[in-house]
Amino acid sequence: MDSEVVFIGLGNMGLPMALNLVRSGLGVSGHDLMPASVEKFVAGGGTNNPDLVSAIKAAKTIITMLPASRHVESAYFGDHGILAQASPGALLIDCSTIAPESARKVAATASQKGFTMVDAPVSGGTGGAAAGTLTFMVGGSVAGFDLAKPFFEIMGKAIFHAGESGSGQTVKMCNNMLLGILMIGTSEAIRLGMANGMDPKVLSEVMSKSSGRNWTLEVYNPCPGVMENAPASKDYSGGFGVDLMLKDLGQATENALSTSSSIPLGSLARNLYDIHSKSGAGGLDFSSIFNMLGKAK
Repeated sequence: MDSEVVFIGLGNMGLPMALNLVRSGLGVSGHDLMPASVEKFVAGGGTNNPDLVSAIKAAKTIITMLPASRHVESAYFGDHGILAQASPGALLIDCSTIAPESARKVAATASQKGFTMVDAPVSGGTGGAAAGTLTFMVGGSVAGFDLAKPFFEIMGKAIFHAGESGSGQTVKMCNNMLLGILMIGTSEAIRLGMANGMDPKVLSEVMSKSSGRNWTLEVYNPCPGVMENAPASKDYSGGFGVDLMLKDLGQATENALSTSSSIPLGSLARNLYDIHSKSGAGGLDFSSIFNMLGKAK
């Protein structure tokens, strides 16, 4: 595995992922539009080449972790984009969560230019990113998956080859739609129990051992004070933002329209997160939907 890596996108997820690569002994040049994020990366042992184009030209592996489809396409396309500047034979790994059709578009152009590329969105939250226990859902050729797998093994624990290009994004889209629905359902159930005098810790423990058990109850409880390390107990800071969940649910809604699929709960979840975002909560963790549901009388 080559040690010359460029990692673009040092946000809440990208920064700990990139630092895990550094700790493994790889030489990683980290890049982000936010100077503070780059400073944290360098403080953690990484490097930063101020000239991104030259860094891309020198890299054998380029990993991107960006917010949305438009950011990914902007990073890869154009005269100064990755596809125009990367050295022949470079491995391209996009860990962003974007629309499947966007992933296929970038991958097709990358293939035409002779690059091996995989889409590899992740699940597991910021805690999983820091601990190196993420789940990777990978789309691309078997050969591409095999080349990228050693990097995934450093940053994650569960690694799945979902199929051809765009398949990783399809799995992530379905997963996050279900996650958004589960977070709302879990919040409703806890709120209902609290309205009837239940201790949310007791209620959550019982439900997590019963047929209603799910990841949000067991790992990411939305009620403040139930889980010490969950974003809910840290004023809903960090974690996975409301606006990011809204983006993912929007992608699911658009995809459902294009494939004539029925997602009534997914559409409802998207609308509720839209209302929550417009109330000023866009920057909070998505589990803060618990607060919005508590305001209803």
